[in-house]
Amino acid sequence: MIHLYYGDGKGKTTAALGLAMRCAGSGKKVLMFQFLKGKSSSECITADKIMDVINGRSNEKFVFNMTDEEKTEAAVFYTDKLREAEGKADKYDMIILDEAADAAEVGFISEAELINFIKRYGGKKEIVITGHNPSKSLINNSDYVTEMRKIKHPFDNGAAARKGIEY
Repeated sequence: MIHLYYGDGKGKTTAALGLAMRCAGSGKKVLMFQFLKGKSSSECITADKIMDVINGRSNEKFVFNMTDEEKTEAAVFYTDKLREAEGKADKYDMIILDEAADAAEVGFISEAELINFIKRYGGKKEIVITGHNPSKSLINNSDYVTEMRKIKHPFDNGAAARKGIEY
């Protein structure tokens, strides 16, 4: 089935990784691709031990800090990586596309390709997608849809992200 965790609240990737732990713990194979994230997120260290991980670009900037040239390069990179994940998909029971909803929203991957990916493998594999603001089409093509809504966050008061908690 297709799982979608989205919203402005904390916990989307954490929820996806919880499913991955459960899946891997039962002897199944998991592939995770992290869009818009490099290897600096601490979860990558542990994730590499229980699943196969395709990381995003190292030292990825926030989209709003990118030049047009950097955005074009990112689109080529992430489109190629989505196709790489698709080429490997048959070997796995679960595929996590972390921040794929955001990559589609900013045009780094084609939403049509993402929808085709989940339609192709939905019913055969567990597909887990995270992001902030998915399209109606992505929501409609998902079986589980969970919105993570921020009520309060330390960032709102100027607190810095903490290694091991936020990244």
